[in-house]
Amino acid sequence: MDLKEIKEGLTFDDVLLVPKKSPVVSRKEISVETMLTEKIKLNIPIVSANMDTVTEANMAIAIARQGGIGIIHRFLPIEKQVEEVLKVKRSESFIIEEPVTINQNKTLKDAKLLMNTYDVGGIIVVDDNNNIAGILTTRDTLFQENLRLKVSEVMTKKESLITAPFGITMDEAKKVLRENRIEKLPLLDGDGKLRGLITTKDITKKEKYPNASKDIKGRLLVGAAIGVKDDYVERATALLRVGCDVLVVDIAHGHSDTAIKAIKEIRKNLGTVQVIGGNVATGEGTKDLIKAGVDAVKVGVGPWCRLFNSDSHRGRSSSINGNNGMC
Repeated sequence: MDLKEIKEGLTFDDVLLVPKKSPVVSRKEISVETMLTEKIKLNIPIVSANMDTVTEANMAIAIARQGGIGIIHRFLPIEKQVEEVLKVKRSESFIIEEPVTINQNKTLKDAKLLMNTYDVGGIIVVDDNNNIAGILTTRDTLFQENLRLKVSEVMTKKESLITAPFGITMDEAKKVLRENRIEKLPLLDGDGKLRGLITTKDITKKEKYPNASKDIKGRLLVGAAIGVKDDYVERATALLRVGCDVLVVDIAHGHSDTAIKAIKEIRKNLGTVQVIGGNVATGEGTKDLIKAGVDAVKVGVGPWCRLFNSDSHRGRSSSINGNNGMC
């Protein structure tokens, strides 16, 4: 090859944004909020990569609590990836609308497994008709050696429970929790059916992480990756059903027919879901993904990448930088 044919290329390390005179007195005056997509706002411009060595529930929770978002990798069976998304969504919320429950006839072994799976310290107990029967906490299981005991034998029964009506405000819930010295407050509707759960842990988390990125229900934001072959529509549907906020079409070379086809299929089957496509390294690739229907584009190939929302080509842009696993 003639050396004259080799074109010059620059990486992110080769470019410096030249600083200008600033009127800023304190860093507290600075906002680093950015729009991941037109509908998803982040409080810090950081997204953890959809790599199996980087992002599962623990990373996604940690990133979202600081104001960013994590993307759960796709190298899992569908049900396991869904479980990771659920762990994030159930990790905190003012009202847990779908609390973890267990049938009263299950064993303590089943209960402990469920607690460990969802990292919770208490489970609402229900009867065969799915009516609330009591609550089981780690305090009830402490020093219990016979794990074959039924949950109903050691739980706090419904008659001894403190409950509240669904629709209670945060201030009212705090008062009930404080006055009764309890940590969990089941919420019941007019028919006595379980509608949600409020915990002291979730209230303190809200105060501890004021900049956390959350959805309209107060749950942490989380994304998930899907592929471009076989089960990607089925996987996307399952992820959205449990509250996944954004899908990332995960393919090494995003400017390809397979990626564009997958994006169009997702858009056709799932409507207004938020979709990120990539990775690309050219303007042409970015334009083609936007035409296909993405809401943001992963730009960059190699150890660095950058995210631009799809409004960038209309003059409104935001970027999220990362380094080798953060993108």
